[in-house]
Amino acid sequence: MELDASKLLATYSELALQHGLDILGALILLVVGWILAGWARRALRRALLRLPRADATVSGVLSNLARYMILVLVIIAVLAQFGMQTASILAVLGTAGLAVGLALQGTLSNIAAGLMLLFLRPFKVGDYIDAEGIAGTVEEIGLFNTEFTTHDGIYRAVPNSQIWSRSILNYSRLPTRRLDLAVGVDYGDDLERALGALSDLLAGDARVLRDPEPQVMVSELADSSVNLNLRCWANTGDFWALKFDLTRQAKERIEAAGCTIPFPQRVVHTAAQD
Repeated sequence: MELDASKLLATYSELALQHGLDILGALILLVVGWILAGWARRALRRALLRLPRADATVSGVLSNLARYMILVLVIIAVLAQFGMQTASILAVLGTAGLAVGLALQGTLSNIAAGLMLLFLRPFKVGDYIDAEGIAGTVEEIGLFNTEFTTHDGIYRAVPNSQIWSRSILNYSRLPTRRLDLAVGVDYGDDLERALGALSDLLAGDARVLRDPEPQVMVSELADSSVNLNLRCWANTGDFWALKFDLTRQAKERIEAAGCTIPFPQRVVHTAAQD
């Protein structure tokens, strides 16, 4: 009986020593992997932020992805330490990933769209955009949603997939914008005086860029008026203030030149009665 107990104790001691070493090795792998993943995340983030046109959001996403990939490899190595086959682990992870992907199709599509927005950068924080009716100033670009402030001061969060699937107009990306303003004058007015008054208006405003050259032209012979078009270029930051000022001043200059802006009118002829 003592012999059996001695053999049993020796067997358990051997198993404890063997698995104890496995557990110790797994713990060492976990600690080293955790430290390495954190170091890699910080190093990659610093490297990305030193690049030209660096974006803090993109740098954060890429560095976190690198960290998670390292942690996954560490977990696989730990499981292999206990005798699990790597192929089996990858098969289980693949099956689990497929199940999660099917369950979270909408969420994953938002993440994929968010990554595309972050990497391709059709807009950045602070830009004013219009994505087929989704309009506002971009406040934050996340993995799931993009946050806006609308022109009337309302907060709006939109899933990234809805933005990425639409045509995006970015009104802030380029440094200059073209401004067009239509002004109608009466058919009986002196066109040269009207054109001259509007040309002087553009020439006298310092916000109007000289290249390309500002233009005032006859654009249309409409039903009730001869339509003139003011066309000029301005810095993007000056666009709206300049448009509002030119609209008001164009009316004043037209009236000062002795011309009129006619109301829509229609001439009606009645049939002669027998």
